[in-house]
Amino acid sequence: MSLHYRSVWISDTHLGTRGCKAEQLRDFLDHVDCETLYLVGDIIDLWKFRSGFYWPTLHSDIVQRILNKAQQGTRVIYIPGNHDEQFRKHAGMHFNGVDIRLNAMHETRDGRQFLVLHGDEFDSIVCHNKSLSYIGGEAYEVLLVINRWLNNIRTMLGYNHWSLSLFLKNKVKNIVSFMDNYQHVLSLEAQKRHVDGIICGHIHHADITQMEFGKTYCNCGDWVENCTALVEDESGRLALISWQEEGQALLDREEAQAPAYPRAA
Repeated sequence: MSLHYRSVWISDTHLGTRGCKAEQLRDFLDHVDCETLYLVGDIIDLWKFRSGFYWPTLHSDIVQRILNKAQQGTRVIYIPGNHDEQFRKHAGMHFNGVDIRLNAMHETRDGRQFLVLHGDEFDSIVCHNKSLSYIGGEAYEVLLVINRWLNNIRTMLGYNHWSLSLFLKNKVKNIVSFMDNYQHVLSLEAQKRHVDGIICGHIHHADITQMEFGKTYCNCGDWVENCTALVEDESGRLALISWQEEGQALLDREEAQAPAYPRAA
């Protein structure tokens, strides 16, 4: 059983790091089909390679699944982010069925125009202090390790998954203010570019928000904590899906539809 969408956007998978939720991402790619797949930056974390190479077979499986989709007719557009910015010098190239671009324009089925980009170019910290941003990325990975340890304990005690970094983001006023300002700046860019909205990634916070000037801000989230994607259905409606919820619901439907075999006597 698979889900079909007109368009799908995923970002911040951070392949090449231990924080990547690769099993969930592979499961998502196995169960979701679309006409156009946008890879909205930080797909492969080349920054992490500076402190050691980590690339399990599972991560190769994910890359191969994306290439297979491209070869089977899915239009795949790769927009590099700051963690895979080395690929930006290849913008304009077509590689194994994948188009590499700095940004893209997407028209929904209902005629709306969206600018698709990673979003780091509007983050002043990344633009003006890359060393500080690199340190922040390392600290974020430490948080993920702590969070996995906490969630292992919570699972043994029968509790649901809990995100430490999301909790901190919601509690620290400066971070909340940054996200609000980030959305505001992108809405200004949408106004400047005369488009209906912006689709981005970068800040690991999935969201669809109506902003100033009637513009729509969409962030497809990440695959190190939240396992989220932005999708467009056949009518042009945009929505966010959480694969931790959607994947489980799909598994439940598959099990419910599976034929029941009589027990052997």
